[in-house]
Parts: sequence; C-alpha cells; structure tokens
Amino acid sequence: MKVSIIGAGIGGLASACLLAAENHEVNVFEQQANVGGKMNRFEKDGFVFDTGPSLLTMPHILEKLYQNCGSSLENELSLQELSPICRYFYQDGTVFNCFDDRLQTLEEIRKIAPEDELAYTKFLNYAEDIYNKTADAFIYNPLYSLSDFRQLDLFSFFGIDAFSTVSDRVDQKFKSQYLRKFFKRFTTYNGSSPYQAPATLNVIPHVEINQGGFYIDGGLYLLAESLQKLAESLGVVFHFDSTVQQIITKNKTVTGIKVNDQIIESDFVVSNSDATETITRLLDTGAVSASKKQKAANIEPSCSGFVLLLGLDTKFEQLAHHNIYFSNNYEREFDQIFDAKVMPNDPTIYVANTSYSNPKHAPENGSNLFVLVNAPYLSEAYDWESKKESYGDFIIRQLEERGLDNLSDHIKIKECITPTDFYRKYSSNKGSIYGTSSNSKFSAFVRPRNKFKGLNGLYLVGGSTHPGGGIPLVVQSALNAVELINRYEK
Repeated sequence: MKVSIIGAGIGGLASACLLAAENHEVNVFEQQANVGGKMNRFEKDGFVFDTGPSLLTMPHILEKLYQNCGSSLENELSLQELSPICRYFYQDGTVFNCFDDRLQTLEEIRKIAPEDELAYTKFLNYAEDIYNKTADAFIYNPLYSLSDFRQLDLFSFFGIDAFSTVSDRVDQKFKSQYLRKFFKRFTTYNGSSPYQAPATLNVIPHVEINQGGFYIDGGLYLLAESLQKLAESLGVVFHFDSTVQQIITKNKTVTGIKVNDQIIESDFVVSNSDATETITRLLDTGAVSASKKQKAANIEPSCSGFVLLLGLDTKFEQLAHHNIYFSNNYEREFDQIFDAKVMPNDPTIYVANTSYSNPKHAPENGSNLFVLVNAPYLSEAYDWESKKESYGDFIIRQLEERGLDNLSDHIKIKECITPTDFYRKYSSNKGSIYGTSSNSKFSAFVRPRNKFKGLNGLYLVGGSTHPGGGIPLVVQSALNAVELINRYEK
C-alpha cells in the first residue's frame, strides 16, 4: 500500500521504518530541511548542541523497533550509562547526586536526608509496582477497540494511584524537603505539574532510576540520523521543505494529502504532526465535525520551554552531564507556569553539559551548555518577542548566583529558543514541547488514539498522542499505530 507520513520527527521516522519493513511504499513529507522534529542539532564555531531530548530511557522499546526492521540497537547506536545520572543543586548549597546504583544513591541520601533512607527504597518499589500495573495495560496497549479494553485488569487500575497528585503522594512518603523536591521533578519529563498530575506519574522515577538513564555516544540527534538511514535502506523516500496543507478525504475515508499545492494519493496517512494541529488545521469540516475540532482545540498542551545554548571558553568543574538547579518555592513556580502562564521569577534550571561526556562537542577547554527553563505554553499572558532577551540575561545571572561564577564573561556564543520558535518551526500545539499535558486524573489515559476515530485511514503518532511524550513513548506510538494499521488496513 502507498503510505504518506506527515512529519519526520521520531514518531514519523519510526512509523516509516516499520511500515517500509512490511513492504509498504512509504513517502515522508517534512516541512523542515532535515529529520528529527524537535529532536535536532545546532552547530557553531566548534560547539555542538542537541536541541531536543537529552536523556534516553526504556531502550528496550528502541530495540524492538530496530529488530522489527531487521537491525538491532547495538548495531545502530552506542549507549552510555551516566554516572551520576543527574546532579541536583539546592539553593542552600546542598548538592545531591542520583545514581542508577542504589547503594551509591543511598550514600548520598545519608548525607542530606538520613531520615528518608528507607523511604527512598520503598518509593522506588512503589514506582516499580505502578509500572508493572500500567506497562502492558496502558503503554503497550493501543486502547482503541473494545478488545483492547478487555485486556485491562480493573483491580490493577485501582492500584495505579490515579486519585492522588504526584505532590501529595511524595509529601506523604518523604520528610525531607530535598527528596520531596527531587521526586516532584520527574513530572516535568512530560510537561506536567506535580501539583496537578495524578500520582500515577510517579512511575517515571522507576523508568529512569531503576531501569537506567542513557546517553547516545555522539549526541541524541544520532538517533534521528540512524532512523533516517534505516528508513532509506528500506526504500522510504523523504521529501524535505514540503509543507502538508491538507489531508484529503472522501466519504469519511482518507485518500491522500495536499503538499505544496500538489495532491499525493495515499491508501492511508500517518500524521506525526501535533494531534491538535492535525485535527483542527489539516482536516476540513467535511471530514470531521465542528465539535470534534473544538474538542481537539480544548486539549491542554504540555508546558513549553525557554532554551539558551551557551558556548563557553571554560569548564565548570561542578557540572556533571545532567544538572538541575532547583527553585526555592517549587509550588509557586508551577503556579506561575500553568495558572498565570508567565515565566517564573525563581525558576528551576536544567543544564545539559554534553561536553562532559563528549569533549568533541566543544573546543578544547570549552563547554557547551544547553540551558532549559520550563515555560508556559503560548498565550496572551506573556509576550516573547519583547521579553526573550531580558529573560535570557536573567537566567544567566541566576546561574551566576547559583555557583557558575562569572559565567557571562566566558560566553562565546549565545542562542535562544522560545515557545514561539517551537510553534513556528514545528507547529506544536501552542508551542508545547512534550505534547499533551497530564494535569488531570485521567488525561494520561484519554490522549488522542493512534487511529483517528470516525475517519478511515488516518493514524496519529507522536508525543501528543497515546501513550505520551518522550523518546520511548513516541516510538511506542508508532508501534501502536502499525499494530492498528495491520488490524484495519487490508
């Protein structure tokens, strides 16, 4: 069958590989000049930056993708385990290193929060229990038809802690403010607030700490390049600088797409564009009702991000590969992001320093800092055009105050990426970077499905769809979509 894929992000690339491996004729249409979507790379004056995801978890999902396409993860990429996984800085001067080796981490906890040493192990066991109850039932299940829902274990459903928030459960489990703040952080991995998201998302620490967090030797963008190479070896054709204007339908069935004013006939279409954008912008009113368009428009996006790319002529020895500088008032920070929809005036700051692991990512004795602050999705409450420069300078001053002495004196290159850039370049819903938020008890379970209901031949992949955002879940969305394609496209 002839397949058109909209977008060459990780979801589109994974779908292209899987479908080509099953002998479909696959064409990928990407509006940018290269693959990867929000997983991208920026290079300048000897500095190399990953501008998207910076940590890989659940590599077994990638392994399944490669195996289904006749390759293997080991043949395609070299994974590094990081030690520590991440270094955390608190504003009172406390530093906490988290390792995948539990004994090492417990040594750290005995230094800063000995009262919670036992609670740490109990919490990770609790997180693993949530994973065991959700993985097969929700993550690896397309949850599309009645037969999929029959697989759900109702008893397990009531054991996934969906009726409390992440914050409430963490506060109940820990006494130390250090560990409370540490475990609330993981909810931001899918762009949600720990004060609103269900405690089910406490599964994320299990995925990173118990299963391990990895770095791809050479940079995360190598994953996108690897999938492009694999897809092309399987016969996939990529069309860059190609903007999809419309999904063409007839009698509630997809017949093709309109690209650069040309009609491309297709037996079915896989959209790696944001689900809200796909439904509200690419489908006309004859294909989908006004009420469905409105429902899609009402989906709350995840938060966005403000990014600084800083190329330095020095190294800061206190920085590991991944670093977090916590705010003082975590709850107020999330109130500002999700309720007031303004940038926090006391932000938590993430710093990826990949030159720590890849010295070639910066000139000799230099370093490349990818600096990320969680940001609200686009609204009238915050004007990025007038504030991006001043906020960037503010973040640099904040890092100086938090220990990166004289940082501004060592900056050789500085680039910034705002939520407006994410929207303009990737058509993400209101500039979000993690897809759909999980800021309600069941939002994680009611994301747009990987087959669009009410229209034959349209499949949806990516972080805005089931099962969620982040590299492994986006790849899983492609695996789910292909399972549904094999079920419905005969």
